Amino acid sequence: MKKAKRKNVFDDLGFSREQAVALQIKADLHSQIIKQARNYKQSELQRILGEPQPRVSDLVRRKIAKFSLETLIDYASALNMRPEIIIHKPAATLQLET
Repeated sequence: MKKAKRKNVFDDLGFSREQAVALQIKADLHSQIIKQARNYKQSELQRILGEPQPRVSDLVRRKIAKFSLETLIDYASALNMRPEIIIHKPAATLQLET
């Protein structure tokens, strides 16, 4: 029997559901920032992001663990991006017995 693959790679790596969701959001945002950052030289990114060269280098070299979600949101905003988190209602509501 083939194991069903989940949508989130972090689930497959054994993270809790909550951790997997947070890590996926962070990874998706980082990926979009990298796409936008390709339009700039590192020296320009230093100025735009207000960060020293080693920090910008870490960003473009995909060292995602060095950045918090909040920092990535700040970077996206500095690059004129509009990051959003969309909340979806649960597919089915759970009824708890009292």
